[in-house]
Amino acid sequence: MGIAHSVMKNNKGDEPAIPLTTGDVRLAQAQELWSTARDKPVKLRMETSGLGSEPPMTIHQMFLATVQKYGDYPALRAKKDGMWVSLSYKEYYQHARAAAKSFLKLGLERFHGVGILGFNSPEWFIADVGCILAGGLATGIYTTNSPEACQYVAHNCEANVLVVENNKQLIKILQVRDQLPHLKAIVQYKGELEQKLPNVYTWAEFMKFGANVPDSELDVVIDSQKANECCTLIYTSGTTGNPKGVMLSHDNITWTASATGRMINLKMAEEELVSYLPLSHVAAQVQDMWICMRFAGITNFAEPDALKGSLANTLREVRPTSFLGVPRVWEKMQEAMKAIGAKSSVTKKKIADWAKGIGLQASYNAMNGDSSVPWGFTLANALVFKNVRKALGLDRCRTCFTGAAPITKDTLEYFMSLYIPLFEVYGMSESTGPHSISWAEGYRIMSCGKVLTGCKTKLDKPDTDGTGEICFWGRHVFMGYLNMPEKTEEALDTDGWLHSGDLGKHDEDDFLFITGRIKELIITAGGENVPPVPIEDALKEEVSIISNVMLVGDKKKFLSMLLTLKCNVDDNGDPTDELTPLAVEYCRQHGVIASKVSEIVNKKEPAIYKTIQEGIDRVNAKATSNAQRVQKWTIVQRDFSISGGELGPTMKLKRPVVSKMYEEYINKFYGE
Repeated sequence: MGIAHSVMKNNKGDEPAIPLTTGDVRLAQAQELWSTARDKPVKLRMETSGLGSEPPMTIHQMFLATVQKYGDYPALRAKKDGMWVSLSYKEYYQHARAAAKSFLKLGLERFHGVGILGFNSPEWFIADVGCILAGGLATGIYTTNSPEACQYVAHNCEANVLVVENNKQLIKILQVRDQLPHLKAIVQYKGELEQKLPNVYTWAEFMKFGANVPDSELDVVIDSQKANECCTLIYTSGTTGNPKGVMLSHDNITWTASATGRMINLKMAEEELVSYLPLSHVAAQVQDMWICMRFAGITNFAEPDALKGSLANTLREVRPTSFLGVPRVWEKMQEAMKAIGAKSSVTKKKIADWAKGIGLQASYNAMNGDSSVPWGFTLANALVFKNVRKALGLDRCRTCFTGAAPITKDTLEYFMSLYIPLFEVYGMSESTGPHSISWAEGYRIMSCGKVLTGCKTKLDKPDTDGTGEICFWGRHVFMGYLNMPEKTEEALDTDGWLHSGDLGKHDEDDFLFITGRIKELIITAGGENVPPVPIEDALKEEVSIISNVMLVGDKKKFLSMLLTLKCNVDDNGDPTDELTPLAVEYCRQHGVIASKVSEIVNKKEPAIYKTIQEGIDRVNAKATSNAQRVQKWTIVQRDFSISGGELGPTMKLKRPVVSKMYEEYINKFYGE
């Protein structure tokens, strides 16, 4: 079934949003909606009308459509020796083809993996897209992985080639190389090799390696690709057991990129963003790589130490038009701004507080569809909001997103008070990223927005107040877990609905609210179900010196809490014993002179312990039942971190890991 092109008019009635000439629709014969074999295609969840009925495309078709129309526009920008260097879409495409030819020559077999291990960079994108054009499965590997964890992923996807950033990552692979029977070559994309080893190439050597492979040979491989076949693997950072390889098809990616961009009204060749979150995670990959490619946007690469502090400078230099932050990124911005505010003069503080009151009201008005602004808004905007946006590098930013973990109401309202609404998105690796989206035209505080156009949500086994397990249907639903039929059957029911494991409900306007994960629910000895996040967040809002909280009490008679205090991090991003300036100030306000976490914990500083207990008492006073009250708590010496193992790569709390690590503390609560 050939289609010349599909044209869709966007709301403005000017240039069509999708001037794509995609050529033929290429689909392989398939009977089932799921697959766990690398080479087995799936039946697509096509709708008869609307976005869900759009003709399927391969990655190459989507890329080529952008290149043909926007070839001379900038695509990728990165810093080299302190200067921004950019690649146009044409150059990006040529580089991806050159990489594909080199992969073929290195012996990449159809549907075998290319593992990519390193920080976000143009080479990461070129390796990923090149791998897909060459018929492989592009597979990101977290840079924080141990050598054993890298070996598991590389072996599981039968990687023929591994692309690593630098010597640090190369050493990990060399340690496990003898346990990777499929591996034929390793490519290092930054710096020179510290030692010459067989089948290990620099990026420059790799890019030249396939120069004599004829274009026609690559074109045959590209033309054989079908939209309902697998092209990408996303390994879920499983909190228990080994990670699962989420198989995504060409259509999963091209359709989701299209649908997401159209829902939030992206315009062709107008978007610019900063890439800094791990690309092995679905959220960053879909936004930075695929949505950008689909809408001819510019991806600017942050420095590798982005999350340790340099991100702020990159944002000010790039001034992105949209920005995706995980909750911890927004919390850190909030803490930094509060610390600056604490040092301001009395007058400045008064002006800021006055403006924030107006900002919060204006944000709530906008959220509720009321276009009027409170009196004094223009002045507050000129004096405060504009300057804050500029200082954050968000002065051109039309949409600020938050996702990948729950965010507190406190942080959402803080940014609303600066007239920077944060739009919450929700989804999972198994839904190619987004399932529900908030955007300027549709958001409610604490909601994850509305279902992606062309997709459906079903709440399974709802209770009396309408809360049930959130299930997804649409062309964003993954193919299956590689070589894991049992796990795939747990996630996809017989009708093809994806079961998320999250509990949620809809309000009267169809906004989705998440109440927690089924697996995270604490079931007390008395049989009461307690979702931990609302209680944890409530305490963080009551007591500002607290950094992380984890509620415990599964199968126990009462609830307890592990707490950490806000501390500075060192150059490696590891928590130190030094309290943050705001935490020091908090102590001072309560008559305590302290600059270290240990000073407070070792002598159980009475004044601070008293304010924490009072905060817990206030949270308990609002508890819906006795079983939801927190009875015991303790402060652990070291804050949670990615390197410490308590937080996942997007800074999500790994509860089973924390329970094991702090078993002694937990046992003490219950006298065990």
